[in-house]
Amino acid sequence: MEFPVPLQPAQLVRRYQRFLADVVLPGGEPLTVHVPNTGSLLGCVAPGLPVWLSDSGNPERRCRFTWEQVAVGEARVGINTHRANALVGEALEAGLLPDLIHYSTKRAEVRYGIEKSRIDWLLSGPGLPDCYLEVKNVTAAVEQGIALFPDAVSTRGTKHLRELMGMVREGARAVLVFCVQRDDVAEVRPADAIDPDYGRTLREALEGGVEAYALRATLDERGVRLTHLIPIFCPPE
Repeated sequence: MEFPVPLQPAQLVRRYQRFLADVVLPGGEPLTVHVPNTGSLLGCVAPGLPVWLSDSGNPERRCRFTWEQVAVGEARVGINTHRANALVGEALEAGLLPDLIHYSTKRAEVRYGIEKSRIDWLLSGPGLPDCYLEVKNVTAAVEQGIALFPDAVSTRGTKHLRELMGMVREGARAVLVFCVQRDDVAEVRPADAIDPDYGRTLREALEGGVEAYALRATLDERGVRLTHLIPIFCPPE
């Protein structure tokens, strides 16, 4: 995914009201920007961190600029959850998920399930069971290169796991893809200390036939690219 124009640098002052953050541009100008992430952004919101912004080009928009990336130590992290579905779509086209390469058609945002959800991608192909693919954006990490999901209690994420299990019981294929928008991690784990219910449900889903993959990104001010698979590890509870 290449940005139409390179991202603009700034420095984080504070995040507040969930979808807003204050930053300072290199010339010292203060600016309020949109935060496209409903999570806690654990580890990514310390005042003074370098951040990068996209420009909508629309001066009439409430927040013309959107916070896209942040530098945490040596890591570059993509915090825009709205990028994740398109990134995984590009990864499917590029064959980065070899177990899914035989699916010839994909549709986005399809309604499904008994809890009235929307699946991020519905894959289909001749002679193949429909494949329901759910995408989750990952930004949190701990030491030793371990990424964590979720970074806050996610009842919605747990609901999606239940929906995926329901599709498996109906004879379809169900896949969870962690879109890891940070370049310093080597594996993904459930954040059991943050949301134990999600961790338990994830383990139940994996035991019940839901497949899971994690794709790690490289990021810079010119774009974001998912580059390779990394393992998912669920330690014993």
